[in-house]
Amino acid sequence: MQQLLHRGAAVTQRRIDGVMDASWDDLKSFLVCTRYKSFRNAAEALGLTSTTLMRRIDRLEERIGYKLFLRDQTGLTLSEEGLAMIADATEMERYAFNIFRRAVQSSNDPAGTVRVAVTEGPGNFWILPRLIDFQKTYRKIIVDLHCAMEQADVARLESDIAIQLEPPTSPDVIVAKLGRLHIYPFVSKGYEKLYGSPSCLAELKNHRIVKQNAPQVDDTAYARLLELNSLEGVVGIKTNSSISVLYAVERGAGVGFLPTSSIALGAPLVAVDMGVHHHADLWLTYHKEFRNSDRHKIVIDWLKKIFDPKAYPCFRDEFIHPTDLVPLMVEPRANYGLDGYVAANPFG
Repeated sequence: MQQLLHRGAAVTQRRIDGVMDASWDDLKSFLVCTRYKSFRNAAEALGLTSTTLMRRIDRLEERIGYKLFLRDQTGLTLSEEGLAMIADATEMERYAFNIFRRAVQSSNDPAGTVRVAVTEGPGNFWILPRLIDFQKTYRKIIVDLHCAMEQADVARLESDIAIQLEPPTSPDVIVAKLGRLHIYPFVSKGYEKLYGSPSCLAELKNHRIVKQNAPQVDDTAYARLLELNSLEGVVGIKTNSSISVLYAVERGAGVGFLPTSSIALGAPLVAVDMGVHHHADLWLTYHKEFRNSDRHKIVIDWLKKIFDPKAYPCFRDEFIHPTDLVPLMVEPRANYGLDGYVAANPFG
């Protein structure tokens, strides 16, 4: 009997050890899947392929001995066991965050990496050119710039700092308004020469729109702004990338809505005056724990400086017509070498 008890205990211990070997990456993947309810969307958030993510979930299910998700064409539904596991996995995530936050607090040396997440346009055409001068001054600080339309959750340490179009609501996050992007319709000079440009909303139906569909972009804004019931027959190209919109418009694909600073920074475009424009506020966000990190404070202060509406009129709250903005942006453009805002021949 004693031998049987020892043998049973050994089997139980081996099963426990097998479960304890489960990777934190697998548990993190489980939590992200519960939030997105889709392998494809969760994989994009994690920077993985769908195949890799599904392999992680399969491995986790094998180690714990039961299915976490019911999978069908509508997406992912948590099983009863998966529902029971969420609270514990979330608690583990919270403790993991605390470990990394304390590590940040303990370092007062202005050296190391600072992760900055920002939407494509401001990231590629505004922040990146200035990073060259920043790096010359702060050679020990590495700014890891992530340019994407997906919004990073700084409360969950997906990024140290984020510049986004929607203010977060987490109490652990500090939020500051940087400025305002004013969005206006543009066409290329070649398009205007061939087809003209609409002078009012009624004429827009005779033209083609290059439309951006992406996170942080209001998908209903176009129809609402243009007072159209449907965009069918008007939209010629859809893309998730703001850079793609810029290139498509520059190459004569149609009318596209872009920041008013586009032509002020050198894009060869023509403003389309048909009585419509809108805006999107830029919000700087970071976790409150980063207030004690010298390198983060340096980057935060630098970002506030390069988006200062007093120095850069394109970020003011009040709307300035793109043509009127050009002379106001001459000095910033010259100071930061922003000629060649658009690569005229990227494959040449």
